[in-house]
Amino acid sequence: MMRNSFAKKITKLSSVNDQIALLVGDIGNRLFDDFKYQNPKKFFNCGVAEQNMIGVSAGLAQQGFLPFVYTIAPFCTSRCFEQIRVDVCYHNVPVTIVAVGAGLSYANLGPTHHSFEDIAILRTLPNMRILCPADTDEVDACLELAVAEPKPTYIRLGKKGEPRIHERSIDRDELASRIPLRKGKEICLLSTGTLLKETLECSKILSQYGYDASVYSVPQVKPFPSKIIEEIFTEYQTIAVFEEHSIIGGFSAAIAEWIIDNQLDTTKMLRFGINDEFHIKSGSQSYARQALGLCPQAFANQILKATSGPKHENTCSNFSSNQKSISTG
Repeated sequence: MMRNSFAKKITKLSSVNDQIALLVGDIGNRLFDDFKYQNPKKFFNCGVAEQNMIGVSAGLAQQGFLPFVYTIAPFCTSRCFEQIRVDVCYHNVPVTIVAVGAGLSYANLGPTHHSFEDIAILRTLPNMRILCPADTDEVDACLELAVAEPKPTYIRLGKKGEPRIHERSIDRDELASRIPLRKGKEICLLSTGTLLKETLECSKILSQYGYDASVYSVPQVKPFPSKIIEEIFTEYQTIAVFEEHSIIGGFSAAIAEWIIDNQLDTTKMLRFGINDEFHIKSGSQSYARQALGLCPQAFANQILKATSGPKHENTCSNFSSNQKSISTG
C-alpha cells in the first residue's frame, strides 16, 4: 500500500537525515508510530487546520528543515492553494506535500474527498515539482528524490490496496523518464499514477486483437518530461494517456499543450481520465472507476474504435466514455 510505504520510507530516511520533519493534518497517527518514536520532536499533528500546516511547514523549511506534509489530497491542495502558492512556491522552499487518496481513492466519501483537479492547479505554480507514483517502488524513489534534490514538491498517492507492479527498486533518476513495463511497436500506452495496473490489463486485451502495445509509467508530470515525450511521439503513431484525474489540466493536457507548442501534425493522441463533472454516486473506488469508464475493457474499446473503426462492443458495466482525442493528423 502506498501510504504504508510512505510511512516506512520517511522513517528510514529520517534515520540518516536529521533535517526531516513530518507534519500531518490529524490523520495517520498510528501509521506514523515508528516515525514519532524515532523523531519525537520532529512530528507535528497540526489538526484540521491544513492551511496553517502549510504555513508552519514553510517556516520550518526556512529554518533549515526538510518538512513533509501529509494529509488527504483535496485538503492539502485546493484548500491550501494560496498558502502553497505564496508561502512555499513563491519563497521556493523545500516543502514536500504528500497527498493520500488522490483521484477516486476515497470514492465512498463523496465529492468532498475526491481529488480530480490537484495536478491541474499545482501545475500552474512556478517552482513546483509534481510526482505521481504508480506503486510502492515509485513512492520510495519519489521520497529519495525529494530529499536528494529539495524543492517544492507534490507527491500524489493512492490510499490502500494498490498492487506492487515493478517488483524491483526504482532509481530516483528514472522518475523523469519512461519506466518500461511492456514493449510493443504499434501503440504506446502512457500511465501516470494509480491507473498503471489497469493500463497493463488494457494492453493485454489489445493483444487479443493483434495490437502490440508498449506500456510505460511516467511518474513525473512537472517539470514536463519533454525529451521522453518527444521520443515517444517519434516512435509511435498512436499514443494513449491514462490518469485518475480530470482531463482538464492534468498530464494528458500537458502533453496536448506540448503538441500545440511543437506544431505536430502527424500524431493521434487518446486521453483517458475523468470528464468535467462531479461523481456523486457513493461506492468503492472500483465501482466509481467502472461507472466512469476507467477500466481496462473500456480503455481497450476506445482504442480499438480509434484505430480500427467502431466495433468490439463488450465494455465494463455502466461504462460512460471519458476518452477524448486530439488528432492533428
